[in-house]
Amino acid sequence: QVQLRESGGGSVQAGGSLRLSCVGSEYLDRGNCMRWFRQAPGKDREGVAAVERDGRTSYVDSVKGRFTISRDGAKKILYLQMNKLIPEDTAMYYCATGAGRVVADTGTCSLESAYWGHGTQVTVSS
Repeated sequence: QVQLRESGGGSVQAGGSLRLSCVGSEYLDRGNCMRWFRQAPGKDREGVAAVERDGRTSYVDSVKGRFTISRDGAKKILYLQMNKLIPEDTAMYYCATGAGRVVADTGTCSLESAYWGHGTQVTVSS
């Protein structure tokens, strides 16, 4: 179900930074595992980063050292700080939440997400 809302996307040059935000108040707060995934035109959906309520995180190898996922429990906001962006990061980015645990080195959760958003576009030019 689409119950979350992403923002913060845009167009940047390679090497630049963006911070994505995801809000959804009660829906974001329901899940144990919150994540970001992305999908580029003509490509499969790809997990990017995931975080559990206890702070455990998981990142796909291609973003390790560049992206940081975090959550503000009080404000019920999920963030994705993206630094050193490269053209291959160009995609629609979605946030999602649901049950489950983070899966190491995949940027995903062990169970399908119950709630997600419409996405925010990130475009990185060389």
